[in-house]
Amino acid sequence: MSVVTHPLPDKEKIRSAYSKHFDVLSYILTAIERRLKKVISLVSAPTYKSRVKEFNSYYTKLLRVKPDEAAISVLPVLTDLLGIRVICAFLEDLSKVEQCLVEQFSVLEIERKGAEQTFKEFGYESIHILIEIPPDILAKTEEYVKDTDLIIPDGLVCEIQLRTILQDAWAEVEHELVYKSEFSPFDLPLRRKLASMNASLCLADIIFQEIRDYQNKLNKELAYRREAFYEKVDDLSVGFIPADHVRQSEPALAVVSPYVRGTIDDMILEALHAHNIGQIDKAIEIYTRIINAVPPLNDAVLSVIYKHRGMAFFAQNQFDDAFADFSASVCYDKKNFRSLYYMGIVSCIKENDVKAIEYFTESLKINEYQSHVYYRRALSYYKLCDYSSAIADLSQAKQLGLDDDDCKRLNAQLVSKLDMSM
Repeated sequence: MSVVTHPLPDKEKIRSAYSKHFDVLSYILTAIERRLKKVISLVSAPTYKSRVKEFNSYYTKLLRVKPDEAAISVLPVLTDLLGIRVICAFLEDLSKVEQCLVEQFSVLEIERKGAEQTFKEFGYESIHILIEIPPDILAKTEEYVKDTDLIIPDGLVCEIQLRTILQDAWAEVEHELVYKSEFSPFDLPLRRKLASMNASLCLADIIFQEIRDYQNKLNKELAYRREAFYEKVDDLSVGFIPADHVRQSEPALAVVSPYVRGTIDDMILEALHAHNIGQIDKAIEIYTRIINAVPPLNDAVLSVIYKHRGMAFFAQNQFDDAFADFSASVCYDKKNFRSLYYMGIVSCIKENDVKAIEYFTESLKINEYQSHVYYRRALSYYKLCDYSSAIADLSQAKQLGLDDDDCKRLNAQLVSKLDMSM
């Protein structure tokens, strides 16, 4: 019985082809990486690592693939000859990047390394996505090599790996300890240590994502609450006291909160949510429980909580209570420029524009880049008939990017007043 053998690829011939093509491969890789950086948009910018597969690793893999002689005459293509790694901060970013790649590139294959593992197993995790080289990049590459004897290999693709920072760290360390070492751990205790380290990193990724989820939810609630607060301030500025603006479409917080119930962070989120759906009394009650916590909270946290409770009182038109809480917030943190600003707003509502200007000025001393504070101070100067100071503040607000309809109306009124006085 005869045995069919395949001749080994000529290493030096392949090395020569690899060396000749290295620059053009690098050109394509750089172009794809530049494209990725342009189309991938994340709050936490990912890190990119790209490489043309190192020759010895490339040749070792070719020995397993056994390319035919025709391919060797140009350059045998491997799916991971061109590789780019996109390293993200959070687990949720991986799916966002994957979706972006599907939308922006022609995807040939998606492989989820480690997806087959059970909950009892821990190991290497990564998403590997094969994409075609974009036609416009191929066209530019052909222009790049047109005066040379190089031929762009048929079937050239790029492998894009998606990992979190911790997944990438584990993969790098595991590669050094296991795959590049002549001696791998055989003893059960050593294998258990490796597995426990990997499990710890997996858990850390999950915890980081939960913290990010909390921040996203918190920021959403804060943004909504702040918008409602300023809408009410605008209405009060023209003498109209609005009914509470209630949002009813949000689900109950107990359903959407994955955080440890009863912690300060969870209570803050619950209070913000209650405020935003019109349950102001509940929000005030939660803030009060936080303020009265045992052991007492540190001054920085108390400053924030008093500010939040003050905004809840403000929503109920309890302006004296709101002012007292904003004042307490400043007592616990002298640099809390927002609470000083809110003290100025309450003073305006209570027709005490002299005090309002003092609070606005103190707020601007701490943070001079608050366009809306300049606008509010300009309003107070206008009501006190100090038109030149109002004009100056309105100019500052405009320089900082605030030039909405309210600013234009105030500017027109100021111009009219100044013309009349001349």
